[in-house]
Amino acid sequence: MEIDVKKRFWEVDSLRGLAIITMITYHFLFDITFFGVYPFEVNSGFLWYFARATAFTFIFLMGVSLTLSNSRSMITGEYPEGGLLKKYLKRGLKIFSLGLLITFATWIFIPQEFIIFGVLHFIGISIILAYPFIKRKYLNLILGISIILLGIYLGNFNFDFTWLMWLGFIPNNLQTVDYFPLIPWFGVVLLGLFFGGILYKNYQRQFNLPDLSSNYIIRGFSFLGRNSLIIYLIHQPILIILLYLLGVVNINHLF
Repeated sequence: MEIDVKKRFWEVDSLRGLAIITMITYHFLFDITFFGVYPFEVNSGFLWYFARATAFTFIFLMGVSLTLSNSRSMITGEYPEGGLLKKYLKRGLKIFSLGLLITFATWIFIPQEFIIFGVLHFIGISIILAYPFIKRKYLNLILGISIILLGIYLGNFNFDFTWLMWLGFIPNNLQTVDYFPLIPWFGVVLLGLFFGGILYKNYQRQFNLPDLSSNYIIRGFSFLGRNSLIIYLIHQPILIILLYLLGVVNINHLF
């Protein structure tokens, strides 16, 4: 049976789209708190876990998507030996560069809490680091769980140096609005690689699922999922402008 490598798996796209919606919801509540409109407790309790569940979903699906990309390339022969690495390297550096732009922007507008190593920095590096692990199967499961547990353990400590904060060694008095170190979050990528390799082996769904791809709600979620990067880049400026136009925030102190 010929494999359609152009097809997309609606459940992956729609779950990513759902994660985008929950991310925007959290950031909306975060902005309301940041601008002093209403003091939601965004750094602990339910909303903290809500944000972490959103991040886990999105990063896990990134790992799954990398296995799909690898399977598609193996079937089509689109990339010769080493070519897929160049693809991941190029994409990873592109997203990391976008992260640097976010660092620069937040350094200008919110220097007291600017982003040093946020989710785009993390995703960019992780795409590159994930390449040698794509076919490691059970090693990914073991390493993924181990890195997550190590990250939970490291989260109990603070350190007097800053040069390893990207890895997961949290500096004393760290103040940043977005922080995704490799430990524990790269462990989530590895779990995505493991389950992606099992559930979508050879670019084929290995489990039964009704086709809901034509459902208008699923189509909406899938659209968001397919355009997650651009949505991530523009959603915060849109939220802030919206709050400003509604007259509930004053953004003059950002300038």
